[in-house]
Amino acid sequence: MSRIPLAGTWNYPTTIWSGPGRIGELSAACRKLGMERPLLVTDEGLAATPVVAAALRAVEQADMRAGLFARVKGNPTGANVADGVQAYRAGGHDGVIAFGGGSGIDAAKAIALMVAQNRPIWDFEDVGDQWTRVNVEGLPPVIAVPTTAGTGSEVGRASVIVDESTHQKKIIFHPRMMPDLVICDPELTVGLPPAITAATGMDAFVHCFEAFCAPGFHPMADGVALEGMRLVSVYLGRAFRDGADIEARSRMLAAATMGAVAFQKGLGAVHALAHPIGALFDTHHGLANAVLLPYVMEYNRSAIEHLIPQVARALALPGQRFEDLAAWVLACRRELRIPHTLAQIGIPADRAGDVAAMAALDPSMRGNPRPAGPEALRGIFEAAHAGRLAGALSRARA
Repeated sequence: MSRIPLAGTWNYPTTIWSGPGRIGELSAACRKLGMERPLLVTDEGLAATPVVAAALRAVEQADMRAGLFARVKGNPTGANVADGVQAYRAGGHDGVIAFGGGSGIDAAKAIALMVAQNRPIWDFEDVGDQWTRVNVEGLPPVIAVPTTAGTGSEVGRASVIVDESTHQKKIIFHPRMMPDLVICDPELTVGLPPAITAATGMDAFVHCFEAFCAPGFHPMADGVALEGMRLVSVYLGRAFRDGADIEARSRMLAAATMGAVAFQKGLGAVHALAHPIGALFDTHHGLANAVLLPYVMEYNRSAIEHLIPQVARALALPGQRFEDLAAWVLACRRELRIPHTLAQIGIPADRAGDVAAMAALDPSMRGNPRPAGPEALRGIFEAAHAGRLAGALSRARA
């Protein structure tokens, strides 16, 4: 009898308003969802920027009373969420505008979830059926406005939040965490510095690549992942070189949302390692993913080699071998000035054991195409720290 899985649950319901200038429709979006007193949640770095001020002004000019909560770190914490819930309740708000990159949007979605709960946020970690504990009565509507093209959190059903008591990133999940409406305006990403464009764009690629490589039958996710990778291959370099390239910016926003849609199929060891690295060292998530990718590819080679021709065709590579994709990944990282090792981004070597132990418990490991326990993950970490690439990847780099 065939061992190929024949059943699955596939979800793609997000409404997205996409295109230049559509942030001008924010007040209409609030009205559509019945908001009169929205709380705009963003991160510390974005709070004082003109785009946030303009968004708040537009909502207030439509005779709505908007609040602002910006006490959100680059890797949002449980304390950030708790503070946001307090601000929401104190202000008498009736909806959330999740504004920013992955950190701001993740925090905002978690705040919207928690305003209706009387249990700790960690009771809703993506473990088993803990999501069924959520009280769905009173969950407020959420509008997501991404200002980076990477995480795709604006179309996701989960938030990654740091538990400061354990220094772990935990995935908080519920189907109703998916925003009700998304505004993808590429003009909001024009001001991104090249380094952030590169790191977030590689995050989008890794989402698509790990989703495509995850075991299981999910042809819809596979198709979305392949097209997402193609978009990154065509447009990320353009957005990096010219931040005002609106076409490139818009296509990268699409690729980011596609990556998050696709990874409902699963992720893998890149994310499993990047999560504890971010939690322990406050490292930018996309940057950690970009550094780790080739080392995890090498580890997973035996389990993914049969998939490489499809990826190579999507990327229009001259060859369809693992070596050809490896060469493309390394060349892309060089073009984007992504550091080659974990050491270069300030990660200490002596925490390899801690990172590996935490990565082995990360839910992302469920989607890795090749099993990896703490020892194997430690080996990947150490290789990424020292810049040791074996086999095809070392030849590609040369």
